[in-house]
Amino acid sequence: MSDRIKSFKNKGWVDADESRRRRKEGAVELRKEKRNENMLKRRNIPIDEFSNETAEVGSDNKDLQSLVLEAQSSDPNVRLSCVQQTRKELSKGNNPPIDELIQAGIVPILVECLDDDDNPALQFEATWALTNIASGTSDQTRQVVTYGAVPKFVRLLSSPHEHVREQSVWALGNIIGDGPECRDFVIHHGVVDPVISFVQDSTPLTFLRNIVWVIANLCRNKDPPPSPETINKVLPALYRLVQHTDNEVLTDACWALSYLTDGADDQIQTVLNSGVAPHLVSHLGQSDVRVLTPAVRAVGNIVTGSESQTQAALDCGCLSYFSVLLQHQKESIKKEAVWTISNITAGTKAQIQAVIDHGLIPLVINALASGDFNTQKEAAWSVSNMTVNGTPEQIKYLIDQQAIPAICALLGVRDTQIVQVLLDGLNNMLETSKDNVEDICKVIEDCSGLDKIEELQQHQNKQIYKLAFDIIDKHFSSDDCLENDEDNFNFQITGAEQQITPDGGFNF
Repeated sequence: MSDRIKSFKNKGWVDADESRRRRKEGAVELRKEKRNENMLKRRNIPIDEFSNETAEVGSDNKDLQSLVLEAQSSDPNVRLSCVQQTRKELSKGNNPPIDELIQAGIVPILVECLDDDDNPALQFEATWALTNIASGTSDQTRQVVTYGAVPKFVRLLSSPHEHVREQSVWALGNIIGDGPECRDFVIHHGVVDPVISFVQDSTPLTFLRNIVWVIANLCRNKDPPPSPETINKVLPALYRLVQHTDNEVLTDACWALSYLTDGADDQIQTVLNSGVAPHLVSHLGQSDVRVLTPAVRAVGNIVTGSESQTQAALDCGCLSYFSVLLQHQKESIKKEAVWTISNITAGTKAQIQAVIDHGLIPLVINALASGDFNTQKEAAWSVSNMTVNGTPEQIKYLIDQQAIPAICALLGVRDTQIVQVLLDGLNNMLETSKDNVEDICKVIEDCSGLDKIEELQQHQNKQIYKLAFDIIDKHFSSDDCLENDEDNFNFQITGAEQQITPDGGFNF
């Protein structure tokens, strides 16, 4: 029997390194939820033209075919008019005839127009039309790439005409936004240097907004991430952009930094080495949720790194913002704030103490007790990580802040990973509170935690079963408990009952 009991004992299933790695995996889910907040592609739709001009040509296939044929005219005026009309068709707000025009053969004609340096109006209209084609599906975008538009767009970044340069940036941004393959293809054709050269004080704001959006797309995607060379080139530009006063510029700059920090430790270190962290952290106080969301995510990504990288974020004063963030009215902000704290409590004892000193533990426990379930899961990690990495005094502080009732209340959820995390937290509290074990046991019993732990001994998940068995066996099966149980069952054995009992008792 003793061997069987030993086989169910464990000291917890998460150590300090494991807890941080697991939080990195969990971060992927958090990021996926809002992946579309920052648009991958954008279509250029002129509102003032839409109502007056787009109805001139219908989307009938016959009309579109005629339009494509006339776009090949040797008459420059006819050609410009047809390309412009094509662009207007592609700028329709709902269901533009992208596939129909592709099938009619418009793409190679438009790409050819990009070479006509003597007709910048034609270059502009063709670039605009191709921009809107590239704003569609991957197949539609690849049509633009296949017919050789990318090197021509990159060349037009040096055009003497600003509107041609700006529209070329937009077109390249849509192609880059299609995915890592297209991103790297465009980078290979030399897009990075001319794009970042536009990050100047003299650049018009509307153009700069497109530039920073393209830079964000260059930084996007992890499989694979951008090359170290590309990252090192864009970081000085982002250092400037993250200090801009326009919130649209700030939003995309923070998204770019959130993508770059969503990687291995060496990539996080590259971002930190750029000196951008203090400016990024300052945006944790933003009232504009568009800026705040990627800023919180980027800082959260930084603290998934090494202990020194986590400390770099703390040294920038990030924790001073979290009292507000943990009580933010938008649940997604609160969730990411708790997730960030969970990575800090996976760090050193000094980093845990910094969380305590900023008065954040009661707010985390409140999130554990009453937040949205996704927020509660992050709070569970925050608390459990603290019991793994904290000192006995820090764990006692956690207990004093009523962590146990909040933990026990969630033991009945169906999420097996979170149940494991919570059980591990309770087990660690019991293990480290040597002189106060009885008091902790009483708290667990008083909030119906013991009943739930006993039920978890029947759980199908082996790890949960082991943890529950271990807690009961170590802390709720003492001699005192057994004596109390015996007092409740006072059997009277007399007469015939004594006679049928063999000497030495029953042999089972």
